[in-house]
Amino acid sequence: MAKPFSFLNIITYLGLAIGLVYACFPVLWMLFSSLKSNTEIFSLPPELFPKEFTLKAYHSIFSSPMKVRFFLNSYLVATVVTFLTLFVAILAGYSFSRHSFKLKKPLNLFIISTQTVPPISLLIPYFGIVVAFRMYDTYFALIFTYMVFTLPYAILLMTGYFNTLPKELDEAVIIDGGSSFTALWRVLVPVSIPGIVATGVYTFLLSWNEFLFALTLTKSTEMRTVPIGIQLLMGQHSYEWNEMMAMSILGSFPILIMYMVAQRYFLEGLTAGSVKN
Repeated sequence: MAKPFSFLNIITYLGLAIGLVYACFPVLWMLFSSLKSNTEIFSLPPELFPKEFTLKAYHSIFSSPMKVRFFLNSYLVATVVTFLTLFVAILAGYSFSRHSFKLKKPLNLFIISTQTVPPISLLIPYFGIVVAFRMYDTYFALIFTYMVFTLPYAILLMTGYFNTLPKELDEAVIIDGGSSFTALWRVLVPVSIPGIVATGVYTFLLSWNEFLFALTLTKSTEMRTVPIGIQLLMGQHSYEWNEMMAMSILGSFPILIMYMVAQRYFLEGLTAGSVKN
């Protein structure tokens, strides 16, 4: 027999419902605004649903090579940063988890301490470094800078995940004549997919949504990413609100699809990486 709802359950579900509406309403408003004309967006009183559905904003985006380039740049930078970060984080995480070496604790402390530094405080130093190495307004500037911010957390996450795997796996490979390198890539990496996916999603998300450094380290339209592209739609005398909403919706799709596909691995990787043996 089902238990009757208690007052606490009612309050809990009511709070969850309010939270869901609060979280979803801005997204719905953004979606329906992208299907309106600019004139209708500013009509009073404001209405959620458009009176006339139009895809002009999306057509304007896909018919403009410059706006399509924004998406290509974001895909390229975020993908390269994700793969490079995963490669370095796997090697570093394996070293911290399985080996003892000098300066291990100071290095680990240094990696943790980097997470406490506000990124905006590093803007001018990184700008100077990028200009000095003649990487300004290039993909290398964005990739190098983003990896500085993604690597520390990625290393910590992969180290935590490797700590949950028994060391007997490594020992079995070494007994059979294999090396630590073989144990890592042939045994540990295949069983570490949840941790790798969690790290990859986090890295891609950070790289895809980053605005400040992308604005500072690039100047040409050909190098701009999606967040900067949305900002460029704000003209001096008028804003293309419907295109801004449409580009925001299109910019949200990669993250949404990635999370839906990798949801099971993502949650498992985060929870496993938080366990310390």
